[in-house]
Amino acid sequence: MQIRMNRFHSGVAALAATFLAAGFAHAQPAASPLGQLESSADIGITPVKGSAVFDSASGEYRITGGGANIWAVEDAFQFAWKRMPGDFNMTADVRFIGTGAVAHRKAVLMVRQDLTAGSAYADVALHGDGLTSLQYRPTAGAATQEARSTVTGPVRIRLERRGNRFTIAAGNPGADLTPGGPVTLSLTDPVYVGLGVCSHDANVLETAVFSNVRIEQVPRPPAFRSKVTIYDLKKRSTEVIYQMDGIMEAPNWSRDGKFLLVNTGGNLYRLPLGVTGEPKLEKIELGPGGYRCNNDHDLSKDGKLLAFSASSTASRQSQVYTAQSDGTGAKLLTPASPSYFHGWSPDAKWLVFAGQRDGKFALFRVAAEGGPEERLTSKGNYDDGPEYSPDGQWIYFNTNRSGNWDIWRIPANGGGPDDVKAEQVTKDEGEDWFPHFSPDGKKMLVFSFPKGTAGHNDRMKGVVLRVMKAPGKKLKPAKFDKLLEFFGGQGTINVNSWSPDSKRFAFVQYEPIAPPAQ
Repeated sequence: MQIRMNRFHSGVAALAATFLAAGFAHAQPAASPLGQLESSADIGITPVKGSAVFDSASGEYRITGGGANIWAVEDAFQFAWKRMPGDFNMTADVRFIGTGAVAHRKAVLMVRQDLTAGSAYADVALHGDGLTSLQYRPTAGAATQEARSTVTGPVRIRLERRGNRFTIAAGNPGADLTPGGPVTLSLTDPVYVGLGVCSHDANVLETAVFSNVRIEQVPRPPAFRSKVTIYDLKKRSTEVIYQMDGIMEAPNWSRDGKFLLVNTGGNLYRLPLGVTGEPKLEKIELGPGGYRCNNDHDLSKDGKLLAFSASSTASRQSQVYTAQSDGTGAKLLTPASPSYFHGWSPDAKWLVFAGQRDGKFALFRVAAEGGPEERLTSKGNYDDGPEYSPDGQWIYFNTNRSGNWDIWRIPANGGGPDDVKAEQVTKDEGEDWFPHFSPDGKKMLVFSFPKGTAGHNDRMKGVVLRVMKAPGKKLKPAKFDKLLEFFGGQGTINVNSWSPDSKRFAFVQYEPIAPPAQ
């Protein structure tokens, strides 16, 4: 799971409306110079308007902010930022002005996914009483967590990003800074990076001065080599058909068997099959909208329509779209976000997807022609990877509702009140994700992580692909045939990748690349 208006003006209007609704209408005039930063705003509920000023002579930023807190499930503060992708180091010397009304006023160096009050974020927070901590909200709307530094009352603080890994450091200028963390959270590029101040009393303003501010982009070498691989069930053999340094994800087999649909770098590509020599990627142009595709995509059974999930200039969180198979005519189906497509109904009338609503991931469906989303599950904390059975009678999915990650199923029209119709399909030590049915309806492929793996966002050794006979109307204990164990994870096989003849499937193996010597 890794947005969308068809016209530029619609995207701008939608984005502006989102900003106003989130309570940060106090954006600074675009003409105000902010040095290395681009703009500033009050985030969340801030009864007293804050401000951000850059002194070009001294190079100092004077940030004045209100707001009740940067904490819990929503934030309220003044934020000055720039948008940027990739890894970075951000360092500043910080001092508060005055004694302050509340000891826990905060000055922060922060990275946020977006400008909503409940955005995922990480920061190094210097409190008015000297407490220093690495604060982070792992997903939108989740509760903020904290890792406290051993340093109290530092002058200099730093926030670093390396992929999904965030660390802090604190100390005095000229001395070695003491590290803190790390924590791991997944943020989609580009992100908002900058300086913030919260008064901790919504009715007053507090000011902090940030000097010697440095925001340095750090080149990010490829961490993995991607190997697009085809597994032949009869021969029980694998063939690597394409490889690249960097991340390529989630192959789908075209309905005519002529290419794989893959994503890399936020774009969708066709990877031709059966060609002489090394195949060349063919980019699918999705038109205006600034779509940044993730690893949830597939073609309808007749091959005429393409469904994909992406962020866009209109939304920084994933939404679900359909388009013609050549990428033209992109149409937004899920205004609510984040939403991640996973499967077509066999008659191509419905799309099933996972969406985070009220802090939990549940399953939904939406008509291919458009319309309101229909909720299918309600009981679990995290349901994902939904896919229709080939007969259209069931939706299979993975969930942690039983304690482990296992495969469950519900009728195609939903699990009923409190998911009373949900049935558990697998129950073993593996952490089971992403059930995928062969087109002939005879086999179900399951992707499993090692026991105890909390999610599916990492790449690691010991992941397993297993196949079993497709479950019938009455469930029996799952009996798996283990096909192979390898280094894989997020992006390996998120969406269905069976060949049309049900004899092969495609997946991605990852090979860690050692970073260059420093």
